[in-house]
Amino acid sequence: MDHTHLTPVALRCENRASPPAVDVANPRLGWTLHAPSDATRNSWQSAYQIQVASSLEKLAADTVDLWDSEKTASRRTTQVRYDGQPLASAQQCFWRVRVWDEADRQSGWSNPAVWTMGILSREAWQARWIGVEAAIPHPAPFFRYDFKVEKGIRRAHLYATACGLYRMHINGAALADNVLAPEWTDYHRRIQYQGYDVTDCLQRGDNVIGACVGDGWYAGRIGITFAVPGASPRGIYGRHLALLAQLHIEFDDGEQCVIATDDGWRYSLKGPIRTADLLDGIHYDARQEMPGWDAAGFDDADWQPVVERKAPAGRLVAQANEPVRVGQRIAPQRMLEPVPGVYVFDLGQNVTGWVRLKLAGRRGQAIQLRHAEMLSEDGHIYTENLRTASQTDTYHCRGGGEEVFEPVFTYHGFQFVEVSGLSQRPALTDLEACAVWTSAPEAGDLTCSNTLYNQIFSNIRWTQRNNLIGVPTDCPQRDERMGWSADIQVFAQTGCFNQDLAATLTKWLDDFCDAQADDGRLPDFAPHPFDPNRCFSGTPGWGDAGPIVAWCLYRNYGDRDILRRLYEPTRRWIEWIHRMNPNLLWREARHNDYGEWLNADTFQFDHLPSQGADMPRDVLATAYFFRSTALLADMAQVLGRVEDAERYRGLADRIKGAFNDAYVNREGRIVGDTQAGYAIALSFGLLAEPLEKRAFDHMIRRFDDYDGHLSTGFIATVLLMNELTRRGRADLAHELLNKRTCPSWGYSVEQGATTVWERWDGFVRGKGFQDPNMNSFCHFAIGSVGEWMYRNVLGVDVDNTAEIGQLTVMPRPSRHVTWARGYHRTIHGRVSVDWAVQGDRLTLEVTTPANCETTIGILSSDMDRVRESGRTLREAPGLTFIGTRGAFALVRGGSGTYRFTSVCDPALLESADQTGCGLVTGKSASATASAGLTASVEQRRPGAVPTATG
Repeated sequence: MDHTHLTPVALRCENRASPPAVDVANPRLGWTLHAPSDATRNSWQSAYQIQVASSLEKLAADTVDLWDSEKTASRRTTQVRYDGQPLASAQQCFWRVRVWDEADRQSGWSNPAVWTMGILSREAWQARWIGVEAAIPHPAPFFRYDFKVEKGIRRAHLYATACGLYRMHINGAALADNVLAPEWTDYHRRIQYQGYDVTDCLQRGDNVIGACVGDGWYAGRIGITFAVPGASPRGIYGRHLALLAQLHIEFDDGEQCVIATDDGWRYSLKGPIRTADLLDGIHYDARQEMPGWDAAGFDDADWQPVVERKAPAGRLVAQANEPVRVGQRIAPQRMLEPVPGVYVFDLGQNVTGWVRLKLAGRRGQAIQLRHAEMLSEDGHIYTENLRTASQTDTYHCRGGGEEVFEPVFTYHGFQFVEVSGLSQRPALTDLEACAVWTSAPEAGDLTCSNTLYNQIFSNIRWTQRNNLIGVPTDCPQRDERMGWSADIQVFAQTGCFNQDLAATLTKWLDDFCDAQADDGRLPDFAPHPFDPNRCFSGTPGWGDAGPIVAWCLYRNYGDRDILRRLYEPTRRWIEWIHRMNPNLLWREARHNDYGEWLNADTFQFDHLPSQGADMPRDVLATAYFFRSTALLADMAQVLGRVEDAERYRGLADRIKGAFNDAYVNREGRIVGDTQAGYAIALSFGLLAEPLEKRAFDHMIRRFDDYDGHLSTGFIATVLLMNELTRRGRADLAHELLNKRTCPSWGYSVEQGATTVWERWDGFVRGKGFQDPNMNSFCHFAIGSVGEWMYRNVLGVDVDNTAEIGQLTVMPRPSRHVTWARGYHRTIHGRVSVDWAVQGDRLTLEVTTPANCETTIGILSSDMDRVRESGRTLREAPGLTFIGTRGAFALVRGGSGTYRFTSVCDPALLESADQTGCGLVTGKSASATASAGLTASVEQRRPGAVPTATG
């Protein structure tokens, strides 16, 4: 039999590689097809076969006992549902896949992968919740349990969680490298548990399993409580810390046993973690350390019997997203001494996490570490913008030689660390930062000729890392750190270009749905630690994050399940808005009504207008009412709910009519006459086609009032950049990205920023810092321009809603950027781009993965001289010449590496008419909602979206 050059790799189960706990009864499987770079072009999968077995030995021996899909004709490589024998709690499932290519040639089997089932029912939990007698505040409790193993162990798997944060230990060592588990959820609704393979941790004879538990989100301080009347800053979810753990052991002879938390465990409050808070930091007293507490032979005579706790209301769910881990360790670049004995370490990078400090001191000596993002002019750390979050760690020395302090159960946002209380001047190498973030796989990179662009891109990437701590937060430093929904609404596509966020954002959307109010209002942030029926819900642009982020996941990962999950919450949201606003203009019940947050009306510049940037709130609200309604219609269409699709498409059309009647005149001028208003209306498809050109001209005109700068805030900035390109003004978008005067991305870079600021004018020389009550220097909302950079500087966009991937590669060179290279790893594989303009010659190399169809646009001044590997576009193998669109020659092809050359007159890099973007409309079936959302992959069947039967 002939064999294909395709190889299935990167096997995934429920969007993760080898997940250690899966509580989906029929998990979804997926893989990527690898082909050598010199392989035949246009390779694709025609069929697959999946085998799943209960042991690796059975899989290798072809004695498959769980599922054999047999040869299945399909091009699908993602979201393939397991359809075999019913699976049991804690069961391991080993699997592999092979494929057939377009010529029906068979591949070899992939390397095997594994997933482990979680605990599938409450009855399967033999463990009991255990805790201590006292309510918080109290030191972090330590728990331990001794047990014996009398025979050989084949496999051991531990499941654990806590009301609080926890770290599990077995036989003298902490388990795994995840931190801040079980991460943040609404513990009244859902509590995540984690799975760990601990086979290699156990031994014959005496064993000890232990844990320590900190306050965390469950019982510690949570941000923004100051804005909620009657809210306690601590103990929002509960005031009694608790632990739940269940160890499954399978012995060599096939016998099994379970060791679980119960009243046989013991605890102590005499350990070294005296306090631990996410906002305030940790107090660690090394004099209280208990060497060997987690190992056999430790004397625990003075430890107390645990107290069994009532199970919390939240249901137990296996963690769906990748865990938070230490992603990078960073050495400081310099050390300052603003006053004698006080040392400030400068990392040179704003990070989220903590530091590891080597020191020596006398017994009981107190060392203090304070963390900040910026320095004041006098060289001291700037902490006013932290509000009430102290971000301070305190360490009391054990004495007797070198010690190492690395805190747990807290994290900080910082670039500068002030250390005081030391006996002697530290070395620069005595401190390093431990930067932590959700360990979702990296999915993209971009480097280009413009060093400012490269720094902006780096700032965006670091801001994303720093604000993905289990949930996508607004900021990592002050007393807030909430999962604000508008921030991720505008940033989701950038996030998906940078990292594979399929699992992370799916988890967050569960948090979001958990927080829906009884009347249908969707939340301003998630998790929602307060009562969404009373506060922080029902806000335009914020509540709309549900359908917008869900649709983003659908386009990036082909995930229809997320549309099913969000369908009813979105429908209730739309019905609530409609009920409150029967005339279809969202003028009533807008609740917090943040509007176009932190637009130019909030700037501290005398030379710019003090008013005129804030889009009227009812105009913005009605635009989002339309957008989410249109998305609901699209979701219904995809899910096969035909009647709902027609109903909500009709409602969207009526909202559009009401919007135009109330807010748009015959010259295309929109009430408010703001950059944001025009960008949003154009992006959402709210205007009749004859008015779009006029509205676009009005948007351009409004730049004059701001000295050629943006006046937009959180919501409209990336939509405006997308619309400039889509309508032929990529030159102006490049001009905006290249600016170094405020407001611009480049301005913060000029001030030394290594992350994206919350405010365009967070710090202005001569004026100082903006309002400290709202001034984060690590906020990803306006970092959403990363989406524009991937699509236009690198030139890559994706649409994975069909069985095969739909890619667009269309770089837009300009006088500001003359070469770029990078990649984006889609769910189908890696698409890489390398282009350059030298003199009047453009070179473009594109490599695309198997099972994808790619539309490539080549900028050219002379279409007759465009070549691929020396051939004309009509002669190039594996390519179909589509035609021309503006200054682009368009071809379509499948997998492979393509090398293009063209003549590119330097004047074309200055052109205000680098069109071709008409090809990439990104509009949805309802001709409305998706344009600004993932603006931009060509629809192969105009006016159509995929359908299904539900």
